[in-house]
Amino acid sequence: MDDTLATLAWPALLVGALGWALPRARRRLQLSRAKHRSLTGHARMAKRVASLIPGYAYDEAGFFGSDGAPPECQARRRAGFARLATTYAERYPLSAAATAEARSALPDLQFTGAYRVPFQYGPYLRQHLSVGSVLQASAGVTVEDLDGNVFYDLTGSYGVNLLGYDVYKQCIAEAEAHARALGPVLGAYHPALLDVVRQLKTISGHDAVSFHMSGTEAVMQAVRLARYHTRRSHLVRFCGAYHGWWDDVQPGPGNPVPPRDTYTLEDMNDRSLHVLRTRTDIACVLVNPLQALHPNKGAPGDSSLVDSSRAAHFDREAYTAWLKKLRAVCSERGIVLIVDEVFVGFRLAPGGAQEYFGVKADLVTYGKTLGGGLPVGVVCGQQALMQRFRAERPADICFARGTFNAHPYVVCAMKAFLDHLARPEVQALYDGLDERWNARAARFNQRMAEAGLPVRVANLSSIWTVSYTEPSRYNWMLQFYLRLHGLALSWVGTGRLIFSLNYSHADFDAVLERFVAAGQAMQADGWWWADPAQSNRTIKCGILKEMLNRRFGIGR
Repeated sequence: MDDTLATLAWPALLVGALGWALPRARRRLQLSRAKHRSLTGHARMAKRVASLIPGYAYDEAGFFGSDGAPPECQARRRAGFARLATTYAERYPLSAAATAEARSALPDLQFTGAYRVPFQYGPYLRQHLSVGSVLQASAGVTVEDLDGNVFYDLTGSYGVNLLGYDVYKQCIAEAEAHARALGPVLGAYHPALLDVVRQLKTISGHDAVSFHMSGTEAVMQAVRLARYHTRRSHLVRFCGAYHGWWDDVQPGPGNPVPPRDTYTLEDMNDRSLHVLRTRTDIACVLVNPLQALHPNKGAPGDSSLVDSSRAAHFDREAYTAWLKKLRAVCSERGIVLIVDEVFVGFRLAPGGAQEYFGVKADLVTYGKTLGGGLPVGVVCGQQALMQRFRAERPADICFARGTFNAHPYVVCAMKAFLDHLARPEVQALYDGLDERWNARAARFNQRMAEAGLPVRVANLSSIWTVSYTEPSRYNWMLQFYLRLHGLALSWVGTGRLIFSLNYSHADFDAVLERFVAAGQAMQADGWWWADPAQSNRTIKCGILKEMLNRRFGIGR
C-alpha cells in the first residue's frame, strides 16, 4: 500500500516541482534577455574575463609598431615622440616633479597614471613622458600649472565647473564671509540652510531635502530610503551608467565583491520594462541622464581606445520617450524612480534633467556644482519617501547621519551658488543653450573634416565625447598633443570634454584651432597610419590573439 501511494505521489510531486521551477526559470530568462548582450551588461562574467586578462607591456618596438606600421612610419613616430618628450621636459618641469613626488604616496595618482592609456603602452609612456597633475591658478576658462603654462580647461572639474571658476571662487569667498561667525560648528544648522532648502524644493519639485558629503553618499541614501519604504531588496541600474563607486551600483570590474541585489539591465529596451513589470523584488530604478549620450556604454576613457569603435550619439526625443515609459512602469509597480543628477545637475536646464526631459523623479540626487566649489551631496524627495522612521514602530528606522552633513561653510557655499543661478544673467545662459552647443559641435566636426582629421564629436549640450573615424590603435596619443597645444583634459583624455557655460565664441574658436593644430601634428608624426586592410574587428582580433599568447601560449 505504501509503495502504491508513493508511486502515485511521484507524478504529483514532479508536476508541483515543475510548476514552481518553470515560472522561476522563465523570469530568470527574461532578466537575462533584458541585460545588454556585451560583457558590460553581465557584471559577473565581466569580472571573470577581467581576471583572465594578462598584464604585460610593450617594449620600444611594440610601442611604436603594435599595428604593423612600416619602418618609415615607425621612424616618424619615434622622432615625433622624442620631440614630444623633450618639449614636455622643457615646458613642464616643476609640474612634472611635483606630480612625481605626490604619486609615490597617492594611490589616486598611481591609478590615473596607470590607466591614462591602454595598459600595454603605459610603462614605456610613463618612463619617457611625464604628465603634470598639479595646478596653481584658474581664471576665466583657463587653468595654470606650476610652470606658468596656461591651458584652456576642458576638464570641467569632473562636472563641477558649470559657470566658470571665477564664479566658484566668489561663492567660496561669500561662504567664508557668511559662515565665519559660526565657524565649523556641527550638529546645529547655519541659518543659510533655510534659504538653501527653499530653493532646492522649488528646483526639484519636492518637499524634503537631506544633505550628505558627496554624490556617492547621496545615491547610497536614496537607495536605502527606497529599500526601506518599499520593503524590497533589489535595485535596477542601466548598463554602462555610473552612480558612484560603492558596491551596489558598481558591479563588474572595479568592485572586489559582486553585488547580489543589483540588476544591470539594458537602457532603452522594452525587455527591461517587462522585467520591472513582472518582478516583485525591485525597490528602485537608478537613472543617470548622462547615459543619453552613450546608452549602454561605460564612461569613455582613452585607456579603452584599443581601436576606433568608440561611438556616442544623443537623441533627445528618443531618450525622453524612454524616460516617460520608465516613469509610467515605476508608478504602476510602486518602484522608486531615482534620477541621479550628480554629474549633469543644472547643466541641461535650471531645473536639471527633470525639467529638461519633462520627467518627475521620486527621488533626485545632486552634488558637484551645487556645492559652489565645495564637496556636497543632496537628496530631494517627497516627505513620505524621505522619512527615516516609522512612528508606529519606533525601532524600525533607516539610519543616515554624517559628521559633516550640512557643514556651515558648505551650506553657505550652496546658498551662494543657488543665488548666482537665479541671477538674470545666469538664467540667460540657458536661452538657446542646446542650439548654441549643438552648433559648436557641428562646426567642430566640419572643421575636422576640412582639415582631413579622423576626429569627430558627439555632445549632450556642453558635455562632449570624441570619436575616431578611421581604425587605429593610437588614438589615445591625441591627448598628449592637445596638452602641448594648451588644452587641459582630465585623466580620461579625449573621452569626455566638459565646457563651462561661460565659454565665449572667441574662447571656443581658440580651442577649435588648437585642436586642429594638435591633430595635424599627430597626423604628421605618423600615429594615424593605417593598413587599408585594417578594421576595428581585425585590431580586436589581433589583441585577443596577443593576450591568449601571453596568457596561455596559444598562437605562438
